[in-house]
Amino acid sequence: MLLMIRENYEEICKVAAQKFADFIRKKPNCVLGLATGSTPLGVYKELIRIYQEENLDFSLVQTFNLDEYVGLPWEHDQSYYYFMKKNLFDHINVHPNSIHIPNGMASDIEQECLEYEKQIIEAGGIDLQILGIGSNGHIAFNEPFSSLGSRTRIKTLTEKTRQDNARFFKSMDEVPKYAITMGVGTIMDSRSVILLASGSNKSWAIKNTVEGPITARVPATIVQIHRHATVLVDRDAASELTDAIKISE
Repeated sequence: MLLMIRENYEEICKVAAQKFADFIRKKPNCVLGLATGSTPLGVYKELIRIYQEENLDFSLVQTFNLDEYVGLPWEHDQSYYYFMKKNLFDHINVHPNSIHIPNGMASDIEQECLEYEKQIIEAGGIDLQILGIGSNGHIAFNEPFSSLGSRTRIKTLTEKTRQDNARFFKSMDEVPKYAITMGVGTIMDSRSVILLASGSNKSWAIKNTVEGPITARVPATIVQIHRHATVLVDRDAASELTDAIKISE
């Protein structure tokens, strides 16, 4: 695990986007694992700039998103499909058939999860996965005490996660209670992982992820044993680190 600390959110997004751009240029038909939420927005904005100004080509790229709410149609403005189109896909030349996002409206959610795993395997596996992290240490929607070997499945969201996401909805009652998510094991199968965190509200999660024991209580701690994991954080998110910050500097 490589820890990289930068001054602010803008800097970590530029570093992450450049890593993605370099990888795409090296392997034009790569498979990317993508995340939603506020953390990767700056990364996507920078990737769009690189596409527009530096001719980054997404035409052969395949993408797989980490998760999707159950019960929200893709046209809903809080679905992750809508999020990805608005913030990335509508602005680059990725082929629509190469975009994969779980279908939270599937009539058979269990079968949808199995098919999603199958699609990842058929694509050759995920080459590079971007991750955010929840304030409680979750990755994707793998909440605390999720199995560290889990695969794509439906998960009940904790009240903490629902409260964190409530700012995107008109009321708490509208926040979905379930989501389809890649499992921790699915994420760990990715050949490379970049985990981003920004802000002091993520400092506890980063301290435990980087310096704590590997535990299902904090699912993100599993990245410690990934062979090609980068934890990219700003100063505020790194504020509770002790030994690790000394080593990184």
